[in-house]
Amino acid sequence: MAEDSTTRWTVTVSRETDLALRAFLGAQGMRKGDISRFIEDAVRWRMFDQNVQAIKGRNADIPADELQAAIDEACAAVRAEMWPTTPRPV
Repeated sequence: MAEDSTTRWTVTVSRETDLALRAFLGAQGMRKGDISRFIEDAVRWRMFDQNVQAIKGRNADIPADELQAAIDEACAAVRAEMWPTTPRPV
């Protein structure tokens, strides 16, 4: 990561969490500097999970077959855009 594209955070965690994370990273062959990468990855995964749960909640009342039809239609549209059936000129 380039230095100008990063932001410094100050975070506070329990001593137990700190020791557990350092032990985990050490067992994986990682070093102290890898804590930042681990936290960034964890934050991204947590935000992704929150988005998935929100979408599931919004779609909870939609019948499964209707939802699957919408997913199939969206996938077909993307496939048609990415891989047109007409041959490309050479």
